[in-house]
Amino acid sequence: MINPRVAGGLLLTAVAVAGCSSAAEPRPAAPASVSAPVSASGHPAETLTPLLAQALPNIPGKTFTSSIVTFPPSASAVPHRHGDAFVYAYVLEGTVRSQLEGQPAHTYHQGDNWTEQPGAHHVATDNVSATEPAKLLVVFVATTGEQLKVDDPHG
Repeated sequence: MINPRVAGGLLLTAVAVAGCSSAAEPRPAAPASVSAPVSASGHPAETLTPLLAQALPNIPGKTFTSSIVTFPPSASAVPHRHGDAFVYAYVLEGTVRSQLEGQPAHTYHQGDNWTEQPGAHHVATDNVSATEPAKLLVVFVATTGEQLKVDDPHG
């Protein structure tokens, strides 16, 4: 089964692997206008839109998950971790600044990509533009059933 999706002007095609159902699950249409969520600090926050979750038949207990993460202008993610997930991110639109604990911050533009190792502490992720949104395609390879993003406790 081939499941085409258009995101940020790019055609993303996810090919289902052997053993999955051929019946496509209907997805509700996205609302035409969604107000940006606001973080505890009062700044705009990112939103995550799941695209595909597929158990990996050759790696028992692991799941491949892809999502679009949208950052409104000036939005920031709170510091977080992705558990034992291996993470791949690709910038579909805009420019983001990202920093993992113990490493310098990096600025990524449309077409740039990076990876994060399991257990990494993501201390900063920001849309650097005050006027334009930013979008990422983010792929996780994680333990099946594990929460994919765990925000640091406030305090």
